[in-house]
Amino acid sequence: MNRRHFVLGVTGFAIVAYTGGAFAYREAVASAARDRATKVGAALYRDHAPIIGPTEAKVTITEFFDPSCEACRAFYPIVKQIMELHAGKVRLVLRYAALHEGSDQVVRILEAGRLQDKFIPVLEALLAKQPEWAVHGAPDIEKAWSIAGSAGLDLNKARTDAQTDPVTAVLAQDAADVEAVGLTQTPTFFVNGKPLTDFGPQQLYDLVTAEVQGAGA
Repeated sequence: MNRRHFVLGVTGFAIVAYTGGAFAYREAVASAARDRATKVGAALYRDHAPIIGPTEAKVTITEFFDPSCEACRAFYPIVKQIMELHAGKVRLVLRYAALHEGSDQVVRILEAGRLQDKFIPVLEALLAKQPEWAVHGAPDIEKAWSIAGSAGLDLNKARTDAQTDPVTAVLAQDAADVEAVGLTQTPTFFVNGKPLTDFGPQQLYDLVTAEVQGAGA
């Protein structure tokens, strides 16, 4: 083999190797993206997650929220209004993202309320009076319990229920899903699995409306 043929042969081999390597790299990236999408999709919905609105609705808003989060408190009536504008067509799935100090204890209060069919009254009471108990760095959990009691919660039963293994399992699963989604702030919204990438009330309304229209709901 002369030098010219050798150089051409090596060049050809390099091109084939580069092309094959690039293809393998693209496939690896695409595979990782598919795996992450599957993982995130699974993390959005769990059987234990509280649902507000018709369970058969074709459009689902998934909200990762922290009961201590001021923005979550501000968005709650906005989400309700969006659901009312699309009455019967949209449901809200709530997922816990207990990022603030003490929020995990308040999630236990909410779960205890759900066991007594008082999830919404307890949630709305805690959000309405959030400034009274959700002091950053020093949350007043006993105050949160008192507020829940004023919403009709049987506190004696609820304090026991809040510490049970099923409630602990909910906290653990939601914490794992928060990590899987890569969530760093609350509220974080998904609509039919699509993330709200441009954050704001109008943007959320627009995404929900587009999904309602797309679903023919």
